[in-house]
This record gives sequence, C-alpha cells and structure tokens, in this order.
Amino acid sequence: MNVPGLHKFLFEGCAVRGAVVRLTAGWQEALRRRASVGEFPLPVRHLLGEMTAAGMLMQSSIKFDGALILQVHGDGPLKLAVAEVKTDYSFRATAKVIADIPPAARLSALANTRGEGRCAIVLDARKRARGTQPYQGVVPLHDDARAPLEDFSAVIEHYMLQSEQIDTRMLLAANDEVAAGLLLQRMPSSGLGNLAAGREENLVGYHEDFNRLSLLAGTLTRDELLALDVDTLLHRLFWQERVQRFEPVATRFNCSCGRERVTRMLVGLGQPELQDILLEQGRVEIGCDFCGLQYHFDAVDVAEMFTPVRDHPPAPSTLQ
Repeated sequence: MNVPGLHKFLFEGCAVRGAVVRLTAGWQEALRRRASVGEFPLPVRHLLGEMTAAGMLMQSSIKFDGALILQVHGDGPLKLAVAEVKTDYSFRATAKVIADIPPAARLSALANTRGEGRCAIVLDARKRARGTQPYQGVVPLHDDARAPLEDFSAVIEHYMLQSEQIDTRMLLAANDEVAAGLLLQRMPSSGLGNLAAGREENLVGYHEDFNRLSLLAGTLTRDELLALDVDTLLHRLFWQERVQRFEPVATRFNCSCGRERVTRMLVGLGQPELQDILLEQGRVEIGCDFCGLQYHFDAVDVAEMFTPVRDHPPAPSTLQ
C-alpha cells in the first residue's frame, strides 16, 4: 500500500481516525499546466499545495457527494486562493495575486496583513436542488486572541474546533514536487462524521487517546512529511499502536472547464461587448485560471453563439 494517493486508517481500540495524503504526479501536472500561462510565486504555490492536501483530508472524513472547496480571501498581495476536491478525489487549484510577494512570505504576509483575511469551507453538493445554497463555514486567519495564524493547518484546526467541536490535528507541507498532509481526528460520538453534523463541545480537549496520538503526530517535521513514504511515516510515528489501514485511493488533477461552459459565460457578457473585443483584438481569448487551457473564438464563433439553433446550417452528411 506504499503508493501515492490517499491512505485512510483507524487506531484499533481508540475512537480516532486518520489519513495521509501524498500528491505527486497530479500536483506536478497542476503546476505545469498553470505555468503555461504564468507561474504563481513560490509561497503561493506552496499554500495552494497545502490547501489541496487539506481538502483531500477533509473530503476523506465526511459523508458527502460533491465538491469540497477551500477559499482563502486575503487582504494582502494574495487576494484569493482556491482549492477544490471532488468526491472522486480529483482536484484543481488557483489563486489571484495582486502585488509582489516576498520569497519567504507566510500566511499572514500573504493574506492577512490587516487582520481581515478569512478562510471559507464550502460544501457544494453534486445534486443540490435549484435555488439552494451550498453549506459554507467561515473562519478568520487569526486565533481567538487575534494572533495571526501562520500555517494553513492551524486555520483548519481552528475551524474544526470552533465550528464542529471535533478535536483535529492536521499537518501540511508542499513544494513543487509533493503536496502532503496528515490528519488525526477524534471520531464523533454521534457517528455522523460530517461537517456541520452535531456539537460535541463537552468532549473537546479531554480525549486521552486523541491527545496522546496528537503529540506523537506533532513530532513529524515538514521535511519528513514531504520526503517519507506512507509506510515509513506511519511506522515512525505510531509503531507502538495497532493501526488498521484501508486500501489507498488514487488522486488526480482534473479541471472541469470546457468550451461549452466558456461559451455560456461569454453569452452572458452579451454580443455588443464581444463585438468590441473582436474589433480590438481580432478574436476573443479566454484562459482557464485552474489548468491554463486557452479557448479562442473568432467572429464566426461569436456569431453562432447568438444565432438560434433553428437558423444554424445543416451538418454535412459526409465527413469533411
């Protein structure tokens, strides 16, 4: 079972569950695709990797059919960072940078320079009824004493503690080759195991097994999380524990953009605005922020967008 992907496990005799995620080829593909239209600064790339790993770990611990979306809304040079993980563990991520970023900038310097940065956790159900809104929880990028949080893992831990009343320990790390994370979580006594599913504040902080295992997890360094394979990592941390492991789940980079979706967006802009772009640039160009794929529309394409289907010429009867 020593392969990249998502590895879930339980501690036998303890009401504690865990997961390890290692994104390698998929994460490298995501960065390579994005670099084709403009590479993000190093701290932003690493933050997006940590957010993606966190999304994988959170998706693994809930019963939910849809997309789990993590959004950092910043008040600094990083205006927005987004990581989306779907039920099948496909992912994509992007960001919007509006100013220069120092090479060693941490979370507060990126997105919380005035103390107004926040993180939103969104659950967008695949079969959400028309007119209903996705579940959304929001947490600031500072603790209860308003001290800025410098690690994205601390933001998620703070959210789970304050909003869900579930003891959670999360370790995250990313570079340009690997995005990785480790999650430990006290299992809800209700058995629901879902975001926004019950309040268990009387148990927070008093679970001896979780506290012990959390201390062991805390000995893991960032370099070890990036370098160690899953078997070695779990053995090094929990060699005295009885760990029940499950079959690993494959993860992959996947963007849901497409020419049809882009066309619908352009129709929403209206024909006059598109005609102005055609006059100025000769064609309409749209690039996907997630995967870097470029979509091009010429004058004929734009005309067809606003031509009723009944007026379209018939398709040829033979291949051209």
